[in-house]
Amino acid sequence: MQADPGDAASWILLARRLETDGYDALLTADHPGTAASPFVALAAAAAVTERIGLGSYVSQAGVREPLLLASDVATLDLVSDGRARVALGAGHTPAEWEMTGTERPDVAGRVRRFQKVAEACCALLAGETVTLEGPEVRARQARLTFPRPVQSRVPFTFGGGNSVLLDWAGAHADIVGLSGLGRTLPDGHTHEVRWSAADIDGQVELIEQGASGRAGAPAREALVQVVKITDDAEHAARDLARRLGCDAAEVLASPYAWIGTPDEIRAAMADHERRWGITRYVVREAHLDAVALVRAGFDGSDSLKDRGGAS
Repeated sequence: MQADPGDAASWILLARRLETDGYDALLTADHPGTAASPFVALAAAAAVTERIGLGSYVSQAGVREPLLLASDVATLDLVSDGRARVALGAGHTPAEWEMTGTERPDVAGRVRRFQKVAEACCALLAGETVTLEGPEVRARQARLTFPRPVQSRVPFTFGGGNSVLLDWAGAHADIVGLSGLGRTLPDGHTHEVRWSAADIDGQVELIEQGASGRAGAPAREALVQVVKITDDAEHAARDLARRLGCDAAEVLASPYAWIGTPDEIRAAMADHERRWGITRYVVREAHLDAVALVRAGFDGSDSLKDRGGAS
């Protein structure tokens, strides 16, 4: 579940409900200036839960420094007794660079910085000493002496759709989060959508290509941006497709929207697993009750958790 705290009481209640309901993780957005500090919010959730994973979704490598990010993750892992996740994306919101006093790089520059920050952060969490001479990011003999993570390896998620980074994530990530988001639009916040089966085929091919030297490819998850329980999936898909500027058939086949009856949605999830290996889904708090109807149809060995989890 990706969610953001609105007040202390509701945040605590949500964390407890997700743990009781068997969710795999509680995740928070990381947008400095427009969202709560993820690691502060997650530490509060850690205090009232015992099992559920906790992480940002996703931290922005363009404005996060590796040592500071690693320290936040390690501290969360300490106070949660080993439940932290680390997740990174290359960043897309121009205002975040502007507000932190830096210039937003071009795509190639964002890719280079992401790789340096991600590799350095994971190395620091693993106990290594890191020196980086730039120009994308600098660090000199950086070492995370204390606190050290409780976990021997903090799970790492890449979130994004850049082709170079999907290949890189195939080689380095534990989980690849697919969102269906394309080029950032002029408002600096919204995106073109890339929900077609051909787009997802291409992204999965890149992940598999990057993973060719590993024992296995990283797990794949999809960010579910729309959940609508309805007996008329075609009508709902047409309405959404008009708003997104895509085709209704693409919407219904996409892992980014759950539209239809719970049985129809579960059947679509089985298709997503067969075609793209998607076994995990990140859903949003606004859809909590609707998601419960979908999850209710999984039981025993066919449960969603057994398939990889709902975060």
